[in-house]
Amino acid sequence: MKRHLMSWGTGKAGLLPTPPADGTTATLVLERADHLTAAVASGLAGPESVVFVPTSADGGDGGVYTVGGPTVVHYEGSLSDAGGEFSVGSSFFLQSQTYGVSPYMSVVGPTLVRIADETDFQYYLDDADQAREAGVFSDFLTHPVIQLADVCALGSGPSADGPQWRLHIAASGTVSTSPHGRPLGTLGASPEQLQHAWTQLRTDPGEHGCPVCLGSVLDQPARADALAARPWLGRYLAALDSIRDLRARGLSEPRVSGFGARLLPELAELGLAADVPSAAAPLLLWTDQAAFVHTVDRSRTFQLDLALAPAVEALLGCGSAEDPERFADRGLLERARASLRAVGVELHRAESVGAGV
Repeated sequence: MKRHLMSWGTGKAGLLPTPPADGTTATLVLERADHLTAAVASGLAGPESVVFVPTSADGGDGGVYTVGGPTVVHYEGSLSDAGGEFSVGSSFFLQSQTYGVSPYMSVVGPTLVRIADETDFQYYLDDADQAREAGVFSDFLTHPVIQLADVCALGSGPSADGPQWRLHIAASGTVSTSPHGRPLGTLGASPEQLQHAWTQLRTDPGEHGCPVCLGSVLDQPARADALAARPWLGRYLAALDSIRDLRARGLSEPRVSGFGARLLPELAELGLAADVPSAAAPLLLWTDQAAFVHTVDRSRTFQLDLALAPAVEALLGCGSAEDPERFADRGLLERARASLRAVGVELHRAESVGAGV
């Protein structure tokens, strides 16, 4: 249930293995319980779907059950209202709040932070710029129980977005991929119709990131321009994930290579920065006591010998025109490669081009 909720809220890849093979939607959130029958009848929800349905006076008690098809989870509260609280029985609670108020709110449990308007989006960009230039990450964004919603519209890498992954059906019957999304249709539309509408919107000229899931609250050309000017935002979002992972282990204030800091000053002099073509290259982080590699595709963080960290940075930070042996001893480089291979990170020359971790 938690993986489905996180996938639905963030549009982030890797939380669920694949969308349903039968063309239905992996995760649906309904604002009205009486929309469930129509969602099943139109083919949106099938045996592999998880559907979150509000508790109603004539039925659900906050439990989980099946209706001859999807898994249905009864909830109380809201997943779309700013400042709202969502709960499943007495076992799970999730807060929703806007980006702008989040720095001033106490974290009391799992929280989904939403971009609700242009001001929120500007705050997000300002925080990202500060992290890139000074290596300072907003404390609330790196809290282990915080997740940023709709990252597929904010610069993340390959996403798990679209009608096959997630849908929100408003009380009015309007269907989109998120509560703040551009309408794709109304309840009763088929999966094929919704997929076609989503695909048409994504092929708009100037598309940069998902233009759908925040389409009702942001000016899409302005959003696309802001992301195009910051091609490193995917790296930034991955850095947030990696810092959350370390904070969950009790480690605070790690530095992230390429974001206001380098272990090897010579790399910084080359002009290699965090604005790189690929958001998928591993990230290097370190504290005074240890170093870590975060694999973006698997969202896992591994500790490595701090003495090897400069060599790892040389391997990850050198483009095709630069030889990592300019910055680290060959023996250390080989040990660094072996350490990366041991955790499933195999670097090839083409992958390290402009890696800029």
